[in-house]
Amino acid sequence: MLKQLFSLARGQTVDRTQSFLDANALTLLRQQMREAAESVSRARKAVAVAMAYEARERKALEALEAQLADLETRARAALEQGREDLAAEAASAIAGLEAERASLRKVVQTYAQDIAALRQALRQSEAQLAELKRGQRLAEATGKTQSMRAGAQVSARSPLADAASTLTRLQERQKLADTTLQAMSDLSSETSAEALSDRLAAAGMGAAKTTSAEDVLTRLKKDINSN
Repeated sequence: MLKQLFSLARGQTVDRTQSFLDANALTLLRQQMREAAESVSRARKAVAVAMAYEARERKALEALEAQLADLETRARAALEQGREDLAAEAASAIAGLEAERASLRKVVQTYAQDIAALRQALRQSEAQLAELKRGQRLAEATGKTQSMRAGAQVSARSPLADAASTLTRLQERQKLADTTLQAMSDLSSETSAEALSDRLAAAGMGAAKTTSAEDVLTRLKKDINSN
């Protein structure tokens, strides 16, 4: 049981954490995007620094090669003039410079390889960052429109519902009032003295209140006979 309670507590903590992250997803995304942009900026700076180092070493290599070329020319001149002592001294210096040149060439080559790799990684990071920025803009725009739609629905729902309810009650009351008036009118017609007199006349009790076609025909015949 204790183990289950611990598992439940951990599960609730995870659920609350996830709910918090979901509720603040856009804020979290903006911070992560800032961190990603800073990371890309650092990578760009690293490429620039590597290029500066590579340029410095390449410049040193060029200066060294120029110095070697100069020493070799002078060593040959010393040999031509029979100054083997100076030529030997120059040869020793040349050997040391050639070893340094080999080391510098490896350094320059390493920088060139590293710079190529860093540039490739930077291009990929910049492309990914650009894609993320497009996604961020879309997510923020979607979030804003969803918030506006939700706000419009929430703000309009209550007044609309209230108005619809009021209109329904009004229509029901009006319908009830019309029905009541009609019923009262029917009752009034049925109970009035005039209505009672009309019903009695129609039943043949007393003089008729309306002239029938038969009455008109009898009257016409009398007029003819009297003439």
